[in-house]
Amino acid sequence: MSRAETPASRRTAPTITTDIPARLDRLPWSRWHWTIVVGLGTVWILDGLEVTVVGNIASRLSEPGSGLTISSGQVTGVAAALYVAGACIGALFWARLTDRFGRRKLFMITLAVYLAATALTSLSTEAWWFFLFRFLTGFGIGGEYAAINSAIDELIPSEHRGRVDLIINGSFWLGAVGGSLLSILALDTAFLPENLGWRLTFALGAVLALVILLVRRHVPESPRWLLIHGRDREAEEIVAGIERRIEADSGERLPEPSGRLEIHQRGTVTFREIAHTLFARYRRRAILGFSLFIGQAFLYNAITFGFGAILTKFFDVPSGRTGYYFAVIAVGNFFGPLLLGKLFDTVGRRIMISSTYLLSGVLLFGTAWLFDRGVLNAATLTACWCAVLFFASAGASSAYLTVSEIFPMETRAMSIAFFYALGTAAGGISGPLLFADLTATGHVGDTVLAFQIGAALMCVAGLVAAALAVNAERRGLEDVAAPLTAVGGGGEEK
Repeated sequence: MSRAETPASRRTAPTITTDIPARLDRLPWSRWHWTIVVGLGTVWILDGLEVTVVGNIASRLSEPGSGLTISSGQVTGVAAALYVAGACIGALFWARLTDRFGRRKLFMITLAVYLAATALTSLSTEAWWFFLFRFLTGFGIGGEYAAINSAIDELIPSEHRGRVDLIINGSFWLGAVGGSLLSILALDTAFLPENLGWRLTFALGAVLALVILLVRRHVPESPRWLLIHGRDREAEEIVAGIERRIEADSGERLPEPSGRLEIHQRGTVTFREIAHTLFARYRRRAILGFSLFIGQAFLYNAITFGFGAILTKFFDVPSGRTGYYFAVIAVGNFFGPLLLGKLFDTVGRRIMISSTYLLSGVLLFGTAWLFDRGVLNAATLTACWCAVLFFASAGASSAYLTVSEIFPMETRAMSIAFFYALGTAAGGISGPLLFADLTATGHVGDTVLAFQIGAALMCVAGLVAAALAVNAERRGLEDVAAPLTAVGGGGEEK
């Protein structure tokens, strides 16, 4: 690594030439990388646990003797909306701080916020208390999306970045499986008192968060972030330490890195620069991000919002048993990223993103047709949903990967947060408003229309991806989108 003084740098900040990004990308997969996956990636399990548990225990919370005066509609309506609002606001709030103060500080703080809020939710005795801490739980989780995806993509080698990112984002559904099964246990009054079971489910989330927080102490700051913010000596120490550890574990010397980067170090990036980067310099990529997030948000609401109502109204499934069906489709969701993730690094981003979106859309159109013909029962409908969501989950996870890797490093967390907030707001606000009315009528045609809307938006997003997706597989992040601080002003859209 070397420094060079230029007329501009003497007035502002030094210019350095570094090979640190290339050194990180050429690392073989190791135990150290598993530490990153466990320390950072497992938080999505908590998110899946939270969302699923609240939906499934809504009926118990509204019963006399639960210890909380609240209606089922308030749990699935007001509390759910506040969780979504908290996640959207938290994503944008924490993302700005993540880009400014570093990945590590923020992924510790946001998890601590989640831990405290979900623990205090378990102590709720009044509806307003429950609402407040559902909002704050979402506020912490929203920040996690920006801080964690940024850190993961900047620490994982380019050869493995796609599959790792997909599997980590897909692990949400492991939490959903756990939440479904946990809610069945929490609702069993023969095992737990009705005023205790639901509290223990939230308390368990806090305990898991504490374990993850302890593991995260060993996750370093992103060397890429340190480089740009004038802390290149710290970046060098971290990368050198990682290299020594991997060489000691493998017993072999690492290959020489190829490629160097020259950057002007600086402290902050203004909102004006961020907006110009997203909507002027990388306009086509912004359209891609919009399409992917809106498509997956509406598809998931078309299927999962009113999930229990569809099973109970059309197939007479008892409400206490819908959790088993949800656990089945959650497993299908997780296996999509798990089994297809490698193909995003080998076959390529453009082909895999577009095909997973298009396949899930086409399969949902087929499911809607079969549902309209009356040939499905609860089991076969769930099987159809599993097939749809196997591909949709990989596609939805690739949306997070896409917006994380196709914009410059200085705007990475804000880019993730912006598109996450957009998709979450669309799925958590307009989606329920639309799909709740359609699935609640009890008319087959209305539910079919809900499926068709979700399917159409996924197909549109798939076509946009076929035209605009970036072939980022096995490429360094700086090659996909050069930093704004790179000498020459950063890259232009390709």
